Amino acid sequence: MAVHESSNLIAVIGGKGGVGKSVFAANLAAAFLKEMKAKTLLIDCDPKSCGDQNFITGIRPNKTVMDLAQFPGAITQQSVDTLVTGHPSGLSYIGAVLGPDQVFNVQVDLLRKQLYALSQFYKYIVIDLGSELEAVQLGVIEDATAIVVVTTPEVLVVNQTRRLMNEMMAASVPGDFLQIVLNKVNRSGLDQNAISQSLRRPILSMIPQDDATAVAALQRSTPFVFGTPQSPMSAAYHEVVRKLTGGVLQKLKSANKPKLTAVAKPAISGSTGQPAGGSGLPSMLDPKGGRKGRKRDVSPLTLLKMQVHDGLIKEMNLKSDLMKIEGDPAKARELKSKTQMVISQLTDRLSPGLTRDDRSRVIKETLDEALGLGALEELLADPTVTEIMVNGCDMIYIEKSGKLTLSPVTFTSNQQLRNVIERIVSPLGRRIDERTPYVDARLPDGSRVNAIIEPLAIDGPAVTIRKFPAERITYKDYVERFGSMTQPMMDFLKVCVEQGLNIVISGGTGSGKTTLLNVMSSFIPSNERIVTVEDAAELQLKQDHVVRLETRPANLEGTGEVSIRDLIRNSLRMRPDRIVVGECRDGAALDMLAAMNTGHDGSMTTVHANTPREAVSRLETLCLMAGMDLPAKAIREQIAGAVNLIVQISRMSDGSRKILHITEVVGMQGDAVTLQEVFRFKEEGFDKNRKIIGQFQATGLIPTFIEEFEQKGVMVPRNLFMTSEQSAKKPTVSAGPKPPSIPRIGVPTPKKTGTGGNGGTP
Repeated sequence: MAVHESSNLIAVIGGKGGVGKSVFAANLAAAFLKEMKAKTLLIDCDPKSCGDQNFITGIRPNKTVMDLAQFPGAITQQSVDTLVTGHPSGLSYIGAVLGPDQVFNVQVDLLRKQLYALSQFYKYIVIDLGSELEAVQLGVIEDATAIVVVTTPEVLVVNQTRRLMNEMMAASVPGDFLQIVLNKVNRSGLDQNAISQSLRRPILSMIPQDDATAVAALQRSTPFVFGTPQSPMSAAYHEVVRKLTGGVLQKLKSANKPKLTAVAKPAISGSTGQPAGGSGLPSMLDPKGGRKGRKRDVSPLTLLKMQVHDGLIKEMNLKSDLMKIEGDPAKARELKSKTQMVISQLTDRLSPGLTRDDRSRVIKETLDEALGLGALEELLADPTVTEIMVNGCDMIYIEKSGKLTLSPVTFTSNQQLRNVIERIVSPLGRRIDERTPYVDARLPDGSRVNAIIEPLAIDGPAVTIRKFPAERITYKDYVERFGSMTQPMMDFLKVCVEQGLNIVISGGTGSGKTTLLNVMSSFIPSNERIVTVEDAAELQLKQDHVVRLETRPANLEGTGEVSIRDLIRNSLRMRPDRIVVGECRDGAALDMLAAMNTGHDGSMTTVHANTPREAVSRLETLCLMAGMDLPAKAIREQIAGAVNLIVQISRMSDGSRKILHITEVVGMQGDAVTLQEVFRFKEEGFDKNRKIIGQFQATGLIPTFIEEFEQKGVMVPRNLFMTSEQSAKKPTVSAGPKPPSIPRIGVPTPKKTGTGGNGGTP
């Protein structure tokens, strides 16, 4: 958010305390008012000022910057008069605080919004920012037309000023916006040429030192531009104003506007689109400027990012620097600051005419590719994006609300994408190269990553990221937010988990099997020992007594691989009460069934299948992959004896996810596994927004294990399994004694005294 196009915001900042930047800001505002005869506003935004500007100007402000930021109404001419305090000269003023006892505390976003509104009423706004870069200062600097950096001809001050300028340039402030003013100039100070060379910027103006005039002005609490207008110091301030308004401000304001030709790009020879001299474009581009087999338009900004990244590689050894971090946050911050500074300098050197927005974008994206995850950083930070699919450097699809769309962000090149993949897998002790061109990994937040590179991926590296939600999904979300099931269905699943039924979650790719497994695992009692086995650790169980195991790929010699099967067999020796396997996709299914049949009741896993019947067939096929040469009937008996419940989840055509079936595995009938559906989702059509309409139904069949629950004292209401027709036919009591209340699911029913009755069973 910038200031109004008719206004100019000049931010004044000092390289070190004591350089006189507060006095400079007050007198600069006074000089603008007198020289330009235009409405001028002075704002004190120095968090450590303690009301210095109040004393310098002799104005006791009615309102402060904090009042401005929190002002609830619209900024109009009438409200401006209540927010600002006037000086007899006509200068308007807003203070930082009313006095030394008040604490400066302001929200930068609200302040920037109000500054824009104020800028419609003032031609010039001078803001005193202090000497440190904090959130408020950076926010104002981002909107400033020009930044005046006040320094003095002293070695220590110049050194501190250089540090401050480097920090601002690292924060994406273009060097052209920094205007150096040399204050308190005297014969014994450093030479201005030496200062300019040290700061790498020309000196805009010099203010002579005149202690007598400055002290007298402070004693009178009147800026000397007003009190002693004929003094050399006052004349120097008028010279600063003339230099700024004589072309500097106009040039900087135009630099904020987008330019189609702002980016310096390599010369293009002929009509082939190839850079002159055969350099400048990466090898992944064909002579027509696009990737082989696909047309690609390389924008000038992308070309600039390539050049900046090449320069960064020459100036820094990023691989070595990243290895030295070793998980130290302080070292990571230091490396990021150093890298950002180098990128800023390279950007200014390669494209000095770049607009501020484009410059910030180039610096951010190059920094992300150098130290972070490149184009993925922006997508990972977006909470509405649930899945990211990278098909080469220039084609990134994302999933939002179950729908796929093409994202506008891209990587600079396939090599940068390869670097990002290696940055993901290296901390996990995994590798990806020509010998092992695909890998499963995870991000620090638990998001699942699959990557595959050339030569298997023909059009460049392909990366698929299944994002882990920032806010943990709970069972209430399935009922209230997503409408994936009803509360009775969730209560039924909860009691099944608590009572130790072996459950298989079935569904297609992206249907939400792992998320549902994570939610159902939360129902496991906290006093039980749980062992989780996964390819890439995604489950985040809330219980304390959890052992998480993760597979390991083979090393460079092809040895050392640890598979799901190995971990399941090892987990049996770890005295688990429950074994939770992320997914059965090979012969590990046989070991999982064996564990379920040998005392580890309450174990859970997921499989890929479209229906509960297909899930049984899928388990049978996976068991055959174990290489044990078992007869099909024996495998089916294992499945029938081990699995109690199959939960079928599916992603619907409108992007929503529903629990389509909750099915009990009853046993064997002949050579076939017998299934009994308990709950189902009946689809009935679409609404006007093409959202699926349907209802969850009970089938009327009561699971066989309900009697076992009742024998343990856990009562499940039988009417939970009634169909709507059965519920409608149930007789109502119009008179007589009140019928017994139905106990809640999972709550033991107290024994009924006396003789007869059914023990409280509904």
